[in-house]
Amino acid sequence: MKENPLRALWREDRTAVNAWLTIPSGHSAEVMANQGWDSVTVDTQHGLIHFDTALECLRAISTTNAVPMARVPWNEPGIIMKLLDSGALGIICPMINTPDEAAELVSYCRFAHDGGARSFGPTRALMSVGPDYVKDSKNLVLVIGMIETQQALENVESIAATPGLDGLYIGPGDLSLSLGLTPHQDSREPIMVEAQERILAAAKSNGLIAGIHNASGPYAREMGEKGFDLVTVSNDTRLLAAAAKAAITAARGEDGSNAADTGSRGGY
Repeated sequence: MKENPLRALWREDRTAVNAWLTIPSGHSAEVMANQGWDSVTVDTQHGLIHFDTALECLRAISTTNAVPMARVPWNEPGIIMKLLDSGALGIICPMINTPDEAAELVSYCRFAHDGGARSFGPTRALMSVGPDYVKDSKNLVLVIGMIETQQALENVESIAATPGLDGLYIGPGDLSLSLGLTPHQDSREPIMVEAQERILAAAKSNGLIAGIHNASGPYAREMGEKGFDLVTVSNDTRLLAAAAKAAITAARGEDGSNAADTGSRGGY
């Protein structure tokens, strides 16, 4: 593998559909990863997944064609490097508010020969990717900063100009809260639509990929048609709850009015 497979997909102007894992289970991760997603992200920030389970999830994802990625708890080098060593081929980092923070994130994800500060020790990555992992790591590892505060929105053009950054990812829950709204995904609020368009434009003008978290498949498709390159659909917990509720509703012959909310007000 010479480059991250998502890069080839984006060269063809296709949108990557991303899964989001919050359940601390390698088996659950394997079930999700086998459903045909382009990538699967292990959430170690707001999910219930700690490092040992994240490793099992990354191993499970690697049994499929989905690209394994991780959202880290914070812009902190230790956990970023540990997840990369474990085989994550993309890091999504929360609360990137300034160009300096974006530059730090890039540095933590790059080895010295690519101008970074990442410590050498790709224990599992050498096995999951191959012996050329270190040489090709810049093309293999995606570095994606989350834009999810008013401060980040105000700085988004300068953040997007950070050398080595691969993408911007909208966290709609925190961003809507920061803009004075109720935390919400799949928003039609004019202030959120304007913010999304500004972030998308900043990414595109700097040759970056643009990602966004969505509560539903139809909204995710709409975002892809708008130009977003990476669209996440809900998460494993909410998809499981919605599917279970729908099955119960059908079995009882109910009208579905009490079906589980798929999470439009979630914080992811």
